[in-house]
Amino acid sequence: MSSSQSNAQSDFQPLLGKAAVLDALGQHPAIKAILAWNEQALTDAKFDRNELTLTIASDQIRAAAQTLQAAGYNFFEDLTAVDWFPASPRFQLSYHILSHRYKERIRLRVLVDEADPAVESITLLWPAANFYEREVFDLFGIRFEGHPNLRRIMMPDDWNGHPLRKDYPVEGYR
Repeated sequence: MSSSQSNAQSDFQPLLGKAAVLDALGQHPAIKAILAWNEQALTDAKFDRNELTLTIASDQIRAAAQTLQAAGYNFFEDLTAVDWFPASPRFQLSYHILSHRYKERIRLRVLVDEADPAVESITLLWPAANFYEREVFDLFGIRFEGHPNLRRIMMPDDWNGHPLRKDYPVEGYR
């Protein structure tokens, strides 16, 4: 990386918070689509290192994904989870979605409570989400409502617990 690129990156100030992102990027196609659909579903936003992250209410993820799909975000890349134990809400889901039309990627972030770790499946919109949702279910215990075949994918069917949870015993349950 050249020194001018390094300086340009260090001079850039990230946009943190919904208000800052909406003020600066209100004409962004993903933001416009989400706001036109349901402004209340967008709970937070961040733009940092040329990456847009939209935090979506947990009960609105399928509709938000469908809205973005209709707006030109046509490729589901992946889904992953983070366990922020002991914080509340405990879990974070990160959906990475690409638009070939806009030549950009966005991240949808969903925060999920430990008390009822469940969100709607997006497998009906993007069949490629199938195994990612199963993996998150298997390793974190987050349920995907409406998933066509939600069962373990990595651990044996009779495995006790979810091994990527931070409170899971290092040597497993005995």
